[in-house]
Amino acid sequence: MSCDGKCAGCANAGSCGSAPIAPPEEKKEVCPGPSGEDAGKASACAGCPNAAKCASGKAQGPDPDIAVIAERFQDIGKKILVLSGKGGVGKSSVSTQLAYTLSRDPDVQVGLLDIDICGPSVPTLTGTMDEEVERTAQGWQPVYVGPDRNLAVMSIGYLLPSKNDAVIWRGPKKNGLIKQFLRDVYWSQLDYLIVDTPPGTSDEHMSIVQYLPDIDGAIIVTTPQEVALADVRKEINFCHKVGLPVIGVVENMSGFVCPNCDKVHQIFKPTSGGAAKMCADMNVPFLGAIPLDGVLTEACDKGSSWAEVAGDKPTGGPKALIDIAENVVKHLDVDTA
Repeated sequence: MSCDGKCAGCANAGSCGSAPIAPPEEKKEVCPGPSGEDAGKASACAGCPNAAKCASGKAQGPDPDIAVIAERFQDIGKKILVLSGKGGVGKSSVSTQLAYTLSRDPDVQVGLLDIDICGPSVPTLTGTMDEEVERTAQGWQPVYVGPDRNLAVMSIGYLLPSKNDAVIWRGPKKNGLIKQFLRDVYWSQLDYLIVDTPPGTSDEHMSIVQYLPDIDGAIIVTTPQEVALADVRKEINFCHKVGLPVIGVVENMSGFVCPNCDKVHQIFKPTSGGAAKMCADMNVPFLGAIPLDGVLTEACDKGSSWAEVAGDKPTGGPKALIDIAENVVKHLDVDTA
């Protein structure tokens, strides 16, 4: 027997057939804030490092860590967030190889902060999975990589007992770790700090925008397909809403470089015009396109810079990264001129 929307005794009989039944409302866990009645006591507060402080009423004033973080970042130059609307577009690979590209100049000091708490890929991409973070009187010391040791890296991956351990944390605990990274990591002096974020627009993004002072802008990574671009449009609108400047968009996996003839084949066809058209439509800069390139794949799997694989004559993906890095530097120099 099928339901005709007029079933005797059914609680929904009056609404069936005339209008769709609304799904039950999800009970969302929302931080009550430091001044609410349930501050530090609500279920959303479980695991938050500030729960005891909120429950005691001591957290109702300005967050004292904001001033501490601002002082910690006095010697940090350009601060760049790397975002993506969707996972799997190569955001962490672009973050890491962009950091390597900027650090090719031995006189340039670069930092790479991985705040993708549940999926920290940066230790693998830099070949530092077995490194441990040391704590000194100055704070947590990042891990240094590169031939000139001028690329400093920090990730939750260094703090896990095993590299295969899953991080199963609610939002407040993630936010607490991000704040601790910003407050306690001693970067010394940096020309650039690149922050690799998780996909989407969630707690981690709101926390980094709230706590990190004077962010210079965001680089958004996408692939050519419309399914990825649709989420990038949301990401751009997020940046506008929180007052985060958009440095530009990078189209990753933009064609495949044939290893035999160097011809580029479109694997993921830009059916709606790709990132370049989207950037023109939304009036944001297009930084460049990175093809699928075996050199970059090998470098990421080895945990090294593309320069160690490509040598002194970069083409394809490495050349695209150099051009993108130059575009980023030019954009930041114009904004501060």
